[in-house]
Amino acid sequence: MPEIILEVCAFNIQSCIIAEKVGAARVELCDNPVEGGTTPSHGAIQRTRERINIELYPIIRPRTGNSWYDEDEFAIMKKDILLCKELGCDGISTGAQLQNGEIDTERMKRMVEWAYPMGVTCHRVFDRTPDPFKALEEIIGCGCERVLTSGQRSAAPDATEMLARLVQQANGRIIIMPGAGIRASNIEKLIKETGATEYHTSARITVPDLVTYQNPAILDSGDVVIANEEELRQLLANAQKVKAASE
Repeated sequence: MPEIILEVCAFNIQSCIIAEKVGAARVELCDNPVEGGTTPSHGAIQRTRERINIELYPIIRPRTGNSWYDEDEFAIMKKDILLCKELGCDGISTGAQLQNGEIDTERMKRMVEWAYPMGVTCHRVFDRTPDPFKALEEIIGCGCERVLTSGQRSAAPDATEMLARLVQQANGRIIIMPGAGIRASNIEKLIKETGATEYHTSARITVPDLVTYQNPAILDSGDVVIANEEELRQLLANAQKVKAASE
């Protein structure tokens, strides 16, 4: 069995540092966990690149919601992609769709071209498409190296049959990376039932607020999250068990 590769969806630099510490191979750096991840700032990308040596793939997503973008949003995405390349990132995670929900192949091809020689992961816009098998062939044709997917369900552990079919269809032409709802408690089942070799998780927990004064009238400050180091270590250990048992 090939080595199991873990990508951590990290919403801050601290989570990226934890990901490298536990042995993850890659981080998808995002901002705004409540919104499902949006493009991090220039400063966040630059400082993270300075602090970690594992692969760094910032998400290129200018806003929450769908991935049907207007010309201004797409222009913003181009600038962010070129910035990632300038800052020495290894790749990006992005996606674009048409109004009918299908993959916007023309825009995806352009983003792959702008990103080169960085790699490109097609994010979970894939899970919004009406026909995942058609979408997979289109994404392969666009030159992406990887698809992040929950198998078109809210959580990947609920879609192992679909994920296995996608891995089989991909047949080594592109990496199928299950993500969403992946934990140490279900990674062994996912590996055995899907045949995928790369997995994506945030394993995030809320950080206690250590500021001593809190104004009770202010309720919109939100929570800070961080990757759970213990959970990530256990996830990788459980994945290694499956690999060892197959040898």
